Amino acid sequence: MEQGFIVTLVGRKRKNSLPMPDRKYKCVRMKLFFDKGALFYAEYNIRLFLFQLFHKSSHLLANDLDTLLSGYLAAKIKGNRLIYDTHEYFTEVPELVSRPRIKRIWERIEEWIFPKLEAIYTVNDSIASRYSEKYGKNVRVVRNVSRKWTPKDIVPKSELGIPEDKKLLIVQGAGINIDRGVEEAVEAMKYTEGLFLMIVGDGDVVPQLKEQVAREQLGDKVRFYGKRPFNELMYYTFHADFGLTLDKDTNLNYRFSLPNKVFDYIHATTPVLASDLPEIRKVVEGYQVGTFIPSHDPKELAAFFMETARNEEQLTYWKQNCQRAAKELCWEHEEEVLKEIYEVS
Repeated sequence: MEQGFIVTLVGRKRKNSLPMPDRKYKCVRMKLFFDKGALFYAEYNIRLFLFQLFHKSSHLLANDLDTLLSGYLAAKIKGNRLIYDTHEYFTEVPELVSRPRIKRIWERIEEWIFPKLEAIYTVNDSIASRYSEKYGKNVRVVRNVSRKWTPKDIVPKSELGIPEDKKLLIVQGAGINIDRGVEEAVEAMKYTEGLFLMIVGDGDVVPQLKEQVAREQLGDKVRFYGKRPFNELMYYTFHADFGLTLDKDTNLNYRFSLPNKVFDYIHATTPVLASDLPEIRKVVEGYQVGTFIPSHDPKELAAFFMETARNEEQLTYWKQNCQRAAKELCWEHEEEVLKEIYEVS
């Protein structure tokens, strides 16, 4: 928009979707008959293709591989410029790694279209390098970082339902899924004292986690706060003493992950406790804003959480470094790369 484009964002609306906050651009939310599986992807791409085909545009942006086919076909027919934003190493997500036949379908779509693309960007150096090596294309990096966030009018813990007498851990985001380490974090809470885990967001394993908390009677140590708008989410993050990002190295997508919650934690001056993965290490170690878990074993995690929470001097050091890192790790810097991509016409 700052470059003069008239923007329309197109996506789907699910039964549990939150209302869209007011945006300065047009938003279209499709109600689809199918919610998941092959029929969903087929219906979604057909609907996206028809929408793009019959609406005036000069540029089309495909967000991840599951929208690339519709965008590519529409751009070819209309003569539009197609830009590909790949937010992850899509063909290596755990949902596909365990289903080789389905994975191969997505790989063939990628292998057909990717070499023909002119403008591509992704979220970190590791994924960009993999794509560049595989397809011989120039893949730019635009990290998924929010704008500088300054705490103001913070809602107190009491109004948010947060304990005021415990050290607080937080896991947040829309991707609380399998192999993200949250199951082990919840299990670890059985062996802790004086700690409280906030789970803010949603994902595939959340129903399972709720059953686990009820079964283990951990309601006084773990609480679910559901999906929250970004500004409200950051209140919880701000109050937390530590932010968790515990992805397991079970697939290439997770190995190369750089979750945007890492930057949210830093912006809220919340030190990061992380899995030791390459892109996360660059940030956490490079800016000295946290440390790495010893393993995903629940008892070892519990001991690590307890020991780390007792070190007030270290906590203060990390929080101060978060303040400094936030000045550099922000959208105001990342958007300069994006502007270069879109300025080419």
